[in-house]
Amino acid sequence: MTTIHLPGLVDAHVHLREPGYEHKEDFGSGTAAALAGGVTMVLDMPNTQPPTATADLLLDKARLAAAKAVCDVGLFVGATNTHADAYLPVAQRACGLKVYVSDTFGSLRIDTLELMHRFFRSWAELAGEVGYRMDGHAHGIGPIAVHAEELMLPVCLSLSHLYSVPLHVVHVSRRSEIELIRRAKQRDVPVTCEVTPHHLFLSTDDLGRLGALGDMRPRLASADDVAALWENLDVVDVFATDHAPHTLDEKQSVAPPPGVPGVQTMLPLLLTAVHAGRLTVDDIVLRCVHQPRRIYGLPAQPATHVEVDVDARDVLRNEQMKTRVGWTPFAGMEVIGKVVRVVLRGQVVYEGDQVLAAAGSGRVLFQEG
Repeated sequence: MTTIHLPGLVDAHVHLREPGYEHKEDFGSGTAAALAGGVTMVLDMPNTQPPTATADLLLDKARLAAAKAVCDVGLFVGATNTHADAYLPVAQRACGLKVYVSDTFGSLRIDTLELMHRFFRSWAELAGEVGYRMDGHAHGIGPIAVHAEELMLPVCLSLSHLYSVPLHVVHVSRRSEIELIRRAKQRDVPVTCEVTPHHLFLSTDDLGRLGALGDMRPRLASADDVAALWENLDVVDVFATDHAPHTLDEKQSVAPPPGVPGVQTMLPLLLTAVHAGRLTVDDIVLRCVHQPRRIYGLPAQPATHVEVDVDARDVLRNEQMKTRVGWTPFAGMEVIGKVVRVVLRGQVVYEGDQVLAAAGSGRVLFQEG
């Protein structure tokens, strides 16, 4: 048994489903799954019901998180085609602005260039007043995070360059996209990006085995696309899970919703890649701790660490999962590396496969003032 200490990880892309979809997940169950995966801070997306698109809705969501969360939580506000700039009064209380321009539904789908200009311009104007929040500085506003696939990605890169707005591209999955981001970085476009474990470790070759359990957005890509992500890891700033739980009944229905849980399985999968020589532990810490903190201006977590047995072999099982939906697309996969203990601000919050933290002991970020 070889035990190492890691800083508490950040998962910068989760969907904890509250309010509106608590039968799938809530702040309690989702943050418990995070602790079981060595994650002590998560950033939650706005596509709840209703979407987190106004000042009141963000503050209501913050109160829900404060009552239940067992790890620290940051909240995104979302751009919609119905509420315009209603989130601006609480932009500094959010970790960033999420804009969906690909493969979503309802008011969160932004599908006109006019609206895209508006959101980038208004975010840039606010940043001119309060500045951007970067490198652990709690003041200012965060980046614009976009779900932008295929032809929508160059649109967002152009707007980022035009308005000098930091852009974070979530869950990049294709060779064409990661290569375009590489070129944009070389031209000093202020862009960063993230990749999910399911796009690193699964491909369309796995769909026959997974069926609807392998349906997510972006969809699983080809083996060549997966290879391209690994080839271009130097361009990837963040590993984040896009933890998007749905119940098994929903996934096995005639119209299964896209999305898979992932916050608990990220670290074991990445540590397995370390054993295979594809990553180093420093690569994980850079992309799961230092870079998310830099990009989103996240506060440090003093007296916080994760103890990992890097020699432990395990087979991932649905029954292990703390998420309310109780399944993982990685069920049956052997991993090397197991979270043994998690300490958050000096308190043992996870040990012996048990979450020990009290509901509400997690902090909601950026809510002061």
